[in-house]
Amino acid sequence: MKAMKLLAAALVAALPGVAMAQEAAPGQMGAIGQIIFFAGFILIFYLLIWRPQSKRAKEHKALMSGLNKGDEIVTSGGVAGKITKVSDDFIVVEIADNVEIKVQKVAVATALPKGTLKDI
Repeated sequence: MKAMKLLAAALVAALPGVAMAQEAAPGQMGAIGQIIFFAGFILIFYLLIWRPQSKRAKEHKALMSGLNKGDEIVTSGGVAGKITKVSDDFIVVEIADNVEIKVQKVAVATALPKGTLKDI
């Protein structure tokens, strides 16, 4: 009887170790599954965030380098005007008759088609 109690106590003590030694359940991912999941996450991040942002940055850089005297623009602050002078980092924008402001090139949000300001 004492041997049975001792055997039962040994089995109860060993069961947690046996339970931990079992293989993963079929619903859990292994190492390869985790790598595939991580690669998919990186692909989605690239396609939805990184690539569109770099495309917008390229378009804005082309816009800044293509600014010329006489172009009609809108700044990021919403000021619309006509470029009267262009330098390396700054442009002078005429926003009304005899009213000119100096603006950084990077503040230009978009270039307008010619004649847009006359229609406003």
